[in-house]
Amino acid sequence: MFLFGGRSVQTLSSTQAGQGYPHEAFLWHEAEDFTAEMVPFVEDGLDAGEPVMVAVTPEHTTWLRDALGKRSAQVEFVDMYELGRNPARIIPAWQQFLDDHTDGMGPARGIGEPIWPGRRAAELLECQLHEALLNVAVEPGVPFWLVCPYDAQRLSPQVVEEAYRSHSVIVHAGGQRVSPHYAGSPHVHTLLSAELSEPALGAHPARFSSRDVSRLLTSVKLELYVAGQSLEDAAELSGVKQSLAVSSLQRGSASGLVRIWTQPDAVVCEVIDDTVVSDPLLGRRQPGTEDHALWLANQLCDLVQLRSTPTGTAVRVLRWL
Repeated sequence: MFLFGGRSVQTLSSTQAGQGYPHEAFLWHEAEDFTAEMVPFVEDGLDAGEPVMVAVTPEHTTWLRDALGKRSAQVEFVDMYELGRNPARIIPAWQQFLDDHTDGMGPARGIGEPIWPGRRAAELLECQLHEALLNVAVEPGVPFWLVCPYDAQRLSPQVVEEAYRSHSVIVHAGGQRVSPHYAGSPHVHTLLSAELSEPALGAHPARFSSRDVSRLLTSVKLELYVAGQSLEDAAELSGVKQSLAVSSLQRGSASGLVRIWTQPDAVVCEVIDDTVVSDPLLGRRQPGTEDHALWLANQLCDLVQLRSTPTGTAVRVLRWL
């Protein structure tokens, strides 16, 4: 089902999409378009005895519940505003859904809407990375049919263009086609190696090593408190940063940098080192089989941005103000 080792990355081709795991983008413009396509998709799955999970915005949940009537009780609805607040939590939710209902064997269907108008720029980047990661998170032969709706009327042309790169099939009112720009697993590595935005002025780095990493907890907690976090939030976020620093050392870094800054909508913490993260799904699996620090960060923070190149890795966590 889902790839747990992080090394067996496989690419979903257009021919495989028709046989096992279709990951489709649905470009819609009006409410009637949305329900006309998504309601039959759900009903066909229910008629075939397939479990169906729908993770969309609350408004679109209402549209589907109203159109499905009593049959909506057979569908697992998830509020994507809550689940997708940090997009890194979405893949584990799909994993749990498949584990609970099919053990990775039987067919299942899903509708996932991680991108909607109004998301912050940083959130949007992570949603686009999530969409690309879905192409390496599920083995091509798994009979899981996933459709991702995009509001093509209100989303920017650039967002729609990116959907063509992360989905093998594009669905629109009245038809579908293989995406001519689908980029597969190489696109994951392109996104993971992209540069993050520049930190705010005054984000002075503090170096850590195995000799003094234990001191981070107190110093980071104080700096976060000065930055406007409550004592409780400062303690929680400083614990996340210390775990990430320890994880950096465990990956083989002799030392690293921690820096903290504020921006109009968030307090931001970052850990930088000279190691390379080769597993694109790190932090998106249930803990116990991998580095626990990134999983913890994804559960406790509003957004986590992981970027890694041959010269080093940066993990940036954000708490919205």
